[in-house]
Amino acid sequence: MLEPETASELSDEQIVTKTLSDRSFFAVILYRFEDKLGRYIRRLGVSLHEDRQDILQDIFIKVYKNLNGFDSRLSFSSWVYRIAHNETISWYRKQRVRPEGHLIAEAEEVFLFTEGGLKGADLLVDAGIDAHLLQKCIKDLDSKYRDPIILRYFEHKEYDEISDILKIPIGTVGTLISRGKKRLEEKLTTANQSIDTKP
Repeated sequence: MLEPETASELSDEQIVTKTLSDRSFFAVILYRFEDKLGRYIRRLGVSLHEDRQDILQDIFIKVYKNLNGFDSRLSFSSWVYRIAHNETISWYRKQRVRPEGHLIAEAEEVFLFTEGGLKGADLLVDAGIDAHLLQKCIKDLDSKYRDPIILRYFEHKEYDEISDILKIPIGTVGTLISRGKKRLEEKLTTANQSIDTKP
């Protein structure tokens, strides 16, 4: 088997093909997706490392068991993220808890929505918006808006990939992101006004 580092020139779909004939190649899939999915689960609000590890284990067991059913004409990454999304939602249902909202873990990931579009962390600081406040406002969004925003702006997924992951029409993805940004701006405005009026 190729070492994970030397398999870098192979596409995800090529690795899947190799894994189907030699299951030891599954180590390459783990190597490629473990850190990415761990961050994704954290951004969906699972804060404890142990919980994330449990969910990751369930994700990779499901990927391994269902690899034969993967349609190679589709994006493997979207298929894996779909499983990760479903397993995380399933975990929340079992725990009967709400996402804890650790969406903004890295300073460079902090962003600000304005009429001009997405702005970086430096402009967020200039605008006087607290990262923790932004994190809370994102957490408080309805999941139908929060999930596409996380995938688009934190996982850097294209609209067609988000459509595949969330199993919604591509036109709906754009609508939900647009409405989600509007609601996020409203929440930020309200929260800032509330802070400004405190004695």
